[in-house]
Amino acid sequence: MMRAKSDGGQKKRLFLSVGLVGIFLVFLYFYYGSGNSGESALEYGTRSLRRLGSSYMGGDEDKQEDSSNKSGSDEVDNSITPKSFPVCDDRHSEMIPCLDRNIHSQMRLKLDLSLMEHYERHCPLPERRFNCLIPPPPGYKIPIKWPASRDEVWKANIPHTHLAHEKSDQNWMVVKGDKINFPGGGTHFHYGADKYIAHIANMLNFSDNNLNNEGNLRTVFDVGCGVASFGGYLLASNIISMSLAPNDVHQNQIQFALERGIPAYLGVLGTKRLPYPSRSFELAHCSRCRIDWLQRDGILLLELDRLLRPGGYFAYSSPEAYAQDEEDLRIWKQMSALVERMCWKIAAKKNQTVIWQKPLTNDCYFEREPGTQPSLCRSDDDPDAVWNVAMETCITPYSDHDHKTGGSGLAPWPERLTSPPPRLADLGYSSEMFDKDMELWKQRVDTYWNLLGSKIGSDTIRNVMDMKANLGSFAAALKDKNVWVMNVVPEDGPNTLKIVYDRGLIGSIHNWCEAFSTYPRTYDMLHAWSIFSDIEKKGCSREDLLLEIDRILRPSGLVIIRDRPGIIDFVKKYLPALHWEEAAVSEIHDGDEEAVLIVQKKLWLAPESFRDTE
Repeated sequence: MMRAKSDGGQKKRLFLSVGLVGIFLVFLYFYYGSGNSGESALEYGTRSLRRLGSSYMGGDEDKQEDSSNKSGSDEVDNSITPKSFPVCDDRHSEMIPCLDRNIHSQMRLKLDLSLMEHYERHCPLPERRFNCLIPPPPGYKIPIKWPASRDEVWKANIPHTHLAHEKSDQNWMVVKGDKINFPGGGTHFHYGADKYIAHIANMLNFSDNNLNNEGNLRTVFDVGCGVASFGGYLLASNIISMSLAPNDVHQNQIQFALERGIPAYLGVLGTKRLPYPSRSFELAHCSRCRIDWLQRDGILLLELDRLLRPGGYFAYSSPEAYAQDEEDLRIWKQMSALVERMCWKIAAKKNQTVIWQKPLTNDCYFEREPGTQPSLCRSDDDPDAVWNVAMETCITPYSDHDHKTGGSGLAPWPERLTSPPPRLADLGYSSEMFDKDMELWKQRVDTYWNLLGSKIGSDTIRNVMDMKANLGSFAAALKDKNVWVMNVVPEDGPNTLKIVYDRGLIGSIHNWCEAFSTYPRTYDMLHAWSIFSDIEKKGCSREDLLLEIDRILRPSGLVIIRDRPGIIDFVKKYLPALHWEEAAVSEIHDGDEEAVLIVQKKLWLAPESFRDTE
């Protein structure tokens, strides 16, 4: 009898265990779904984020899902009206999708940390992207206007003060009440970037200690820029700098730069070419940037060489240039030998700074001993091909034109902006085409400002992005505005970015099927000329692009959309879901190939209940 009881108890425990396992499996099935692999709490299409968005915005999950799968035709199905996008929690308020190390970890990438690959772009697949609106941090305020913003920003907008403590002896930044102040210092120039800039100009014997050299030095590349005070103080001399830094241990340095209204870009000298064409900058600058220039046979220094114009300078402020200990002397000796083989010469050396100058012609390259390394790049190597192209350990020789003229043949600034540059011929464009393009965009910009009327004042915008810049004429038309423009040229079209740089402007190559390398809330105005039509032809999502524009755009910022009338109708449907409102629209007539819609992003804050929610 006792054995029968024992057997019965075991059976009960067995049934109970099987039942519990079954219940758990059913729970997993309904929680994760039967077939949607992209529905974790951190992915596009997430069930948890969709619920979060619906409860906040009053949206309908099923309708949202239908709308995100809508085809790309001009036929607009008015029966499907998106009411909301989900709202990301605060962990993602500074999300940079292609540079996010958490996403990289989820992708299980095998990255070589010694080559800085973990700071390069690695974009998630479409099914693993976030499809939520990124909220501003608690207490976010409309940014301080330029030029005051160069020296102070709201602490609530970038609530990170570790750099103020870490660099307290170098005058990078100082926390004062509800603001963060920027005294203009840097690791190498504690007493101010303005004095340091004048010092460099004096070393080069430029008149009046003005680094712009009577307009002949216009574009600067500042690598390892910190919070970009060097670039910020160059602006007073009519010099524009592309300030570059990775999202590394000095997190948010580029975010601070852009919040200040200073041109900046997230990137790193790693394994791939930087997204800028050859011969783009008159000066490259590295001040205590902690880069090993000797690694991999000098490949990083050769990337700088590719970017510098004929006769361009590299200003290097680092202990190797002046220290006398054994290690620094070893590095200096090897670096000096490398740049000599690259045909660079010392233009000036004083105190803690050395300035090298690149040759004006190919003569030195051809006079080197046979077998000298680094070698010249192959004749079939395109120095302007940069999108996902690996760096090479070779010297980029000049074109026949630059070699014969002994330089780039560019006019000084500001005449450079409106003068047809010699490299137009590389693209088969004539001076007449250049002039017509400039006049066309001047008229269009006048139209935009007339449409906006009282909505735009002299200090309404500072950071502007032209998402399809072509020859840079939209930016040129803004020359009298107190703005700077990031000119973006699509990676699969004519490589007109070299024309943009030859006009004294700056920009980057990009593919708009992916996220841009910038923090959220960093631009006041985006100009989207036929971008939606372009990505639609590539089979990419227009909804994804809307969310990316929203991520980049500051609250109260403006988007100018110039595209087919069907695209305009498509965007209008999404205005409520994105917290955008129509600011102006052009009249659309039958047969019009393009229409204009200008929208403004509202300032909204997620409720406390949304914060840190998973």
